[in-house]
Amino acid sequence: MALDLIKATALILALSLLQGFNARFWGERHAARAIGSGLIFGVMCVVGMMMPITLTPGVIFDGRSAVLSMAALFGGPAVGAIAGAVAAAYRLHLGGGGALVGVGVITVSVLLGLLMRMLVSRGKVAPGFLPFLGLGVVVHVVALLFFLGLPGDTAKRVFETLALPYLLTLAPATALLGMLLLDLDERQRTGKALRDSEARMRAITEAVPDVLMVLDEDGRYLKIRAPDEKLLVADAESLNGKLMTDVLPPEKAAMFQDYVRRTLQSDSAQVLEYTLDTRGGPRVFEARARALDVTFEGRRAVVLLTRDITERVRLEEEQRIAAIAFESQQGMMITDAYSVILRVNKAFTAITGFSAEEAIGQRTSLLASGRHDTAFYRAMWSKLHADGVWEGEIWNRRRNGEVYPERLSISAVRNADGMVTHYVAAFMDITFSKAAEDEIRRLAFYDALTGLPNRRLLSDRLGQAMASTSRNSRHGALMFIDLDDFKNVNDLLGHHNGDLLLQKAGARLRDIVRETDTVARFGGDEFVVLLADLPEHSIDAAQQAERVAEAMLAALNRPYVLDGQTRQTSASIGIAMFSGSTHSIDEMLRRADLSMYESKQRGKNRLHFFDPVMQETVTARLRLEDEIRSGLATRQFCVHYQAQVENGRGIVSAEALARWRHPDKGFIPPAQFIPVAERAGLMSALGQQVMEDALQQLARWAHKPEAAHLSVAINISAAQLYQSEFADSVLEAISRTGAPPGKVVLELTESILLGDVDGAIDVMQRLRARGIRFSIDDFGTGYSSLAYLQSLPINELKIDRSFVRNLPASEGNLAIVRAVVALASALDVKVIAEGVETEGERNALAGNGCQFFQGYLFARPLPADEFEGLLREDLLRAR
Repeated sequence: MALDLIKATALILALSLLQGFNARFWGERHAARAIGSGLIFGVMCVVGMMMPITLTPGVIFDGRSAVLSMAALFGGPAVGAIAGAVAAAYRLHLGGGGALVGVGVITVSVLLGLLMRMLVSRGKVAPGFLPFLGLGVVVHVVALLFFLGLPGDTAKRVFETLALPYLLTLAPATALLGMLLLDLDERQRTGKALRDSEARMRAITEAVPDVLMVLDEDGRYLKIRAPDEKLLVADAESLNGKLMTDVLPPEKAAMFQDYVRRTLQSDSAQVLEYTLDTRGGPRVFEARARALDVTFEGRRAVVLLTRDITERVRLEEEQRIAAIAFESQQGMMITDAYSVILRVNKAFTAITGFSAEEAIGQRTSLLASGRHDTAFYRAMWSKLHADGVWEGEIWNRRRNGEVYPERLSISAVRNADGMVTHYVAAFMDITFSKAAEDEIRRLAFYDALTGLPNRRLLSDRLGQAMASTSRNSRHGALMFIDLDDFKNVNDLLGHHNGDLLLQKAGARLRDIVRETDTVARFGGDEFVVLLADLPEHSIDAAQQAERVAEAMLAALNRPYVLDGQTRQTSASIGIAMFSGSTHSIDEMLRRADLSMYESKQRGKNRLHFFDPVMQETVTARLRLEDEIRSGLATRQFCVHYQAQVENGRGIVSAEALARWRHPDKGFIPPAQFIPVAERAGLMSALGQQVMEDALQQLARWAHKPEAAHLSVAINISAAQLYQSEFADSVLEAISRTGAPPGKVVLELTESILLGDVDGAIDVMQRLRARGIRFSIDDFGTGYSSLAYLQSLPINELKIDRSFVRNLPASEGNLAIVRAVVALASALDVKVIAEGVETEGERNALAGNGCQFFQGYLFARPLPADEFEGLLREDLLRAR
């Protein structure tokens, strides 16, 4: 019997193994685990009842009471109920007289186990061997008491034969089972705690965005965990077990090994900031390391957390840059959303005069100048709220009350919800730039000498006036004004007096017109007046423009006092009327200019309205300019020679004269093309071509006995004389053609010497040193100064044909001839009279000392071959 009890006890102890397996199998699935535990406990009871101690039929003993009490104690009501139900069902299935007693023992065992569980949970009883032994004694004593209810002497037999072994065996078995289950329970709780702790640590580790590494004292990678393997120099798997010296640059490996040594020698965490070329590119890291208390294969180790701080470093750098930028030359101001100043920089103080202490806490209206109305600020804030930025020019006030212009830029700062939290304002004092801007505008749109609008501004205003007349059907007038003989003022009184006259003339014009009209200077002595808003009827508009122009003529004709001298000058005015935008601005200017020239040609000091015929004349002149250019390119110009005769000797020289042999129009007189060539700037090219031909002809004549004595006079224009390379070009042409320089006479008009006289003398002296002679043409028609005339290296003077005409009847002309001859004699130069057409003129000239003549009386200008024939006839007559 005792052996049977021991077998039942062993079966009870085996229960703990199954319970442990059940707990591990179901894990955290509590409901399944409870059911499984209940079934295990119940099945163990069934197994025990299948190997019972039978005292009498129907009465069995086994270890179910120990099993069920522990099932209720450790499993709770659900486990106890399931186990009890399984055991009770099987006991009833077995039947017999002790079936009810057996069910009662089952019920009491479960209840006593639950009672013990309650006491333990409330802290009344601490789980342990003695409490479990006590529970076993109570459970089995109660079970024995239930056996008293058995019929007959069964109860007596139970107490006599089984009671003591029952208690001595199953009570300790209950305690032992409790200890085993307690140990199992504690191990399960410990395992769960470890698993929970490990899960928490794993979650924490995975949540940390840092790279975790365990390194031994040799710098070997023992463990690596990286949320992003782009932060490593290689993938984590390939790094494990390798030394840093194998994967890092030498200087980086040495740095880390030193860092590991310092960490192992310190009791506190060590910090290191470094840069590293990772798989994701260069990054900046901050590492924190601490020594581990455990060793790995006998080597000490450290755990290292390294965080990617690249973005933080970049932001810090941007903050430093922003801080430096904030303290820039621009005034900076930060306000809250209500325009209260929060921060200012030094430039703010320098510009406004307000210190940081005075400005911070004040509203931006502190700087208001009072020059802007409410509408200005309303528009500014409207744009700022709509676009988040506003930029423009504004007037603000300094601390000392001075109002100044500034360039202001305001930006709104918004939070994640799109609400404005701050405003950042940057501004610059543009006082000097505004002044410079005004000066640039003045230089760009106004004449520097007179302060009047220039061509650019006038063109703009003319365009506006034309557009305005197009809308309101009114008229406007454009007047082109040129001061007559203004060049004489510059030449005789100096350019400073010329400038003064222009200033006074501009002021007089400005005083005559209305404020809405424009007086402009185009340069030189040219002024342009724009009259706007004239009457609708063209006749009335023209009459009003004429009255204004006549007033201008009268004002400009009044004497001017210049350096104490009184000088009077007139003007010529051309008027072009307009209404609408039918013609372009340039066309209107051309019309007024043409009208002015027509006025000049009609005698000056008068006005003239634009005539379409005049336009056609100018168009023809422009066509003629193009034809002259073409003629120069195709060598259409030739040279004719007019004889110059010495009294009593015959032909002694010739003047080379340009002639145009037009392919379609035949010979075109010089009077038609010379003025056009001068105006178009073509005289230099034409003169060069004439000189080349004349020098070549002179070289040929030098080899002919009948013409070897001839000199050739070649006309020189101002455009040629004042060219820097003129002297060189003449000498080079003489050398190339072989013309004798002593036979070359360069003929200059008196007027072209009114320019740079000293420069002209230098050129003439250089050429005269090579034998070239000079002649002054049209002498007496200009404004020759005897002071410089005597210094000119001239060889002859030519009396202008205007003084030859009507000789000897004109006493005035005779007086001039005598004076010129006397002057030439004093200067030791010869005199040639040109334009001699009658014997009377010749005799009068000869009688007054002039021995050289040129004119139709002797010969017209002839081609070279005809001139040679004339020369041969002259020689025959002389014989």
